[in-house]
Amino acid sequence: MQLDLTGHHALVGGASQGIGLACAIELAALGADVTLLARRAEVLESLAGQLPRAHAAQRHGWLAADAGDTADLRAKVDALVAERAVHVLVNNSGGPPPGTVRGAREDAFLAAFRAHLLANQTLAEAVIPGMIAAGYGRIVNVISTSVKEPIPGIGVSNVTRGAVASWAKTLARELAPHGITVNNVLPGSTRTPRIEQIIAARASKSGGSIGTVAAEMESEVPMGRFAEPAEIAAAVAFLASPAASYITGINLPVDGGRTRSL
Repeated sequence: MQLDLTGHHALVGGASQGIGLACAIELAALGADVTLLARRAEVLESLAGQLPRAHAAQRHGWLAADAGDTADLRAKVDALVAERAVHVLVNNSGGPPPGTVRGAREDAFLAAFRAHLLANQTLAEAVIPGMIAAGYGRIVNVISTSVKEPIPGIGVSNVTRGAVASWAKTLARELAPHGITVNNVLPGSTRTPRIEQIIAARASKSGGSIGTVAAEMESEVPMGRFAEPAEIAAAVAFLASPAASYITGINLPVDGGRTRSL
């Protein structure tokens, strides 16, 4: 199986922690040059220096930008691709704050759509020409199992993630003639700051303890535990590799069997 990404350049969003950082580490271990994308420049600079190097020629870097500021994001990524093309794009960004759809403010939806759907579109538009020219392109979107089954208590996120999944499916068909694939990885509950936020919100609403709520959530997973970020990253890395050349337009749950739908 051909998993080697030597000679390819990956741009990974939300790469300062959690799933994004795990993806960056895995892609670097497969030989890719990795550019970390997130908001905190000082954190990214430190992390870029710690990424694995599978060979001496690897070059890792970082790009500080806010996904919600699409104009600034586009300008910075345009400057990046002018220097070297991006062959693997991992769209990943922290989800909107927990809460129900009922009572959600209009600006909460607008902020979520800008930071996810519009940011993904902005990044894709910037990197696709280079993918076409190189004859290699992989776009992997880290979204959520809520695409298949809406998750209670994260209403704005459910709506936004569904929009991203439809965007990806549409883009996959458009880019297939160029050999560029577009796929979605759907993490289940994963040990990240995001799951801690969701657990805290549920505990506050129910009056239960953090530990009790976490145990209840883990009991909903057939495997009986939350995922580790590296387990999500393994799926992302496979879809980014040459081995996944004929897989496009899919939603891949990585959730320990929690999703009940096909």
